[in-house]
Amino acid sequence: MNDYLGDYYDALERLVNGKAKRLEKSAKINNDNVSLEAGRKKGSIKKSRPVFKDLIKAIRSAKAKNENVSEQEAFRLAKARDERLKYKTLWEESLGREISLLNENFELKREIERLKVKLLSHSKFK
Repeated sequence: MNDYLGDYYDALERLVNGKAKRLEKSAKINNDNVSLEAGRKKGSIKKSRPVFKDLIKAIRSAKAKNENVSEQEAFRLAKARDERLKYKTLWEESLGREISLLNENFELKREIERLKVKLLSHSKFK
C-alpha cells in the first residue's frame, strides 16, 4: 500500500472510531471528510482514479455500518425517552395520590380531634 493511501486508511479508521484529529469527533464518514482528516484537500479522493477504488469501497462500507449503528442508537434513544416519559407520568400520578391521601389523613385526624372534644364536652355535663 502506498504511504499516502495509508494516510487515508488511517484517517478512515480514526473517523470510524470517533477519534478524529482534524475534524469534529462526530464528523460523518464520507470521501471528503476522509480526505480532510488525512490532511489532504477536500475532493482529493476521486472516483475516476483506480488507485482509490478500494479506499472508496472501504469508506462506503464504514459509512453503511456507521449509519446502521446510528439508526439502532436512535431507536434505542427513542425507546428510552418513551420509557422515561411513561415513568415520569406514573411518578406524577403516584405523587398526586399520595398528596390526596395525606390530605385525607389530615382531615380525618382533625375530625377525630373534633369528635373527641365533642365527646368530652358531652361527658362532662352528664
